[in-house]
Amino acid sequence: MNWSQIKLYTTTPAIEVVSGYLISHGLRGLMIEDSQDFCNFLEDTSIHWDYIDDELMKIKECPTAIVFYIPDNIQGLEMLKTIRGGIQQLRRETPDIDLGSLTFEIENIREEDWETAWKKYYHPVRVAKHLVICPCWETCALQPGDTKVTLDPGMAFGTGTHETTRLCMAFLEQYITPNTTMLDVGTGSGILAITSLLLGAKSAVGVDIDELSVKIAQENADLNGVGNQIQLIWGDLTEQIHGTYDIICANIVADVIIRLCSTITQFMHQNSILIISGIIEDRCSDVFEALKQAGLTIINQNQEHDWVSVVVQKSN
Repeated sequence: MNWSQIKLYTTTPAIEVVSGYLISHGLRGLMIEDSQDFCNFLEDTSIHWDYIDDELMKIKECPTAIVFYIPDNIQGLEMLKTIRGGIQQLRRETPDIDLGSLTFEIENIREEDWETAWKKYYHPVRVAKHLVICPCWETCALQPGDTKVTLDPGMAFGTGTHETTRLCMAFLEQYITPNTTMLDVGTGSGILAITSLLLGAKSAVGVDIDELSVKIAQENADLNGVGNQIQLIWGDLTEQIHGTYDIICANIVADVIIRLCSTITQFMHQNSILIISGIIEDRCSDVFEALKQAGLTIINQNQEHDWVSVVVQKSN
């Protein structure tokens, strides 16, 4: 398998919080390049060394960065899109920490080409029993009863290839009815809201903190002929949302799900269903405790590799 090296530039005080963000997205084996840390090392140990290699000494002048690797395939690039799409949210969550530039340097993929590099891997894919995701530049063969979701995700998260999205779509296929009103928190490419409408939902609202994602989601809704049935909102989680919904989806990361738990129940009536995904297995206990504290009970659960998705309702 081929791999791409990614450097995420930050600051020394922000290493812990940015590393935690990356780990929450399933990354492991992070490497830290930090001049302050290296200088501290030299001060503590230089009396034991007669010579330090010149290449190693260059770290004294390096900008602080967290280095990690992603596989050079559609799953890796989807992961990178997710990370890039949500990284700026950390500034709101940690206003007292200087996070630095939070810019990415990608080796083996030119920066100007990275957002389209995944297209060579992205082909029609079947999700659940009767959902088929088809890139807008491809054609696909459908079986009786299939529903085709046409996508051009661009730089937004949500191609249907990531486990978290597939888990959500399988639950949507199970729970959507013709009278369903649906809310998609963190809509990305719009894939979950669009899927809900194609499955017969009455209406869908999608919200995303990334303005570009909102634009892409509307374009994808138009591609699927449901552009007039969807409302897309630029905002942070539920800050711009009103009313209650029959089904709410939140395909985001564990820490944001935990934050969402404090407000999400006001948008649920007693029979509402909340579908949550994006939970790495290591964080299940934290998320499940937050759901319990919010008065929510898990009624269904599924897992694909290290990713977990749950369906919850208000506790009786």
